[in-house]
Amino acid sequence: MNKTHYPARLMKEGTAAIVIDVQERLYPLIYENEKISKNIITLIKGLKILEIPLIVTQQYTVGLGSTIAPIKDVLGDYSHIEKKAFSCCGDTAFMDALNKLSKKNVILMGIESHVCVLQTALDLLDKGFVPVLIEDCVSSRKLNDKLVAVERMRSEGAVISTYESVLFELTMISGTEVFKGISRLVK
Repeated sequence: MNKTHYPARLMKEGTAAIVIDVQERLYPLIYENEKISKNIITLIKGLKILEIPLIVTQQYTVGLGSTIAPIKDVLGDYSHIEKKAFSCCGDTAFMDALNKLSKKNVILMGIESHVCVLQTALDLLDKGFVPVLIEDCVSSRKLNDKLVAVERMRSEGAVISTYESVLFELTMISGTEVFKGISRLVK
């Protein structure tokens, strides 16, 4: 594995995030879905404090429904990118939105780990981005599918982290209002 493309650490100026397909009809089938959505909500709140741009995708909304209400609520005013390809990178509107942000590091959260999240991470690597998989903010219908997908992403070169770790890494220093906001979220 070649890790020469890794940043020494994530800096907020070079980072964006994607909320991948956390949709109404698939969500109830997801392993530990309530824990995952709680973690995603905390991560989104922290990323908003840090002013990290977020892109939201939905896969085949007609069949799978909209983004679940608790995540919609924390996102506030947003519009999603509709996609048909499993990989977010397979959609021109998504790639246009991501390229417009000019960020190299891309935080990944959502479902399903072994399909849309995995394929997005692999394509991001191929396109020169650094996918940062937030392990406690992704899941699949079956635990084993998640575990194998996380290991595959790790072996291919994705950075693996947790929501608390990445939020404090992006915060960098204590004693600031941003730090206080992040600290309140993770208590």
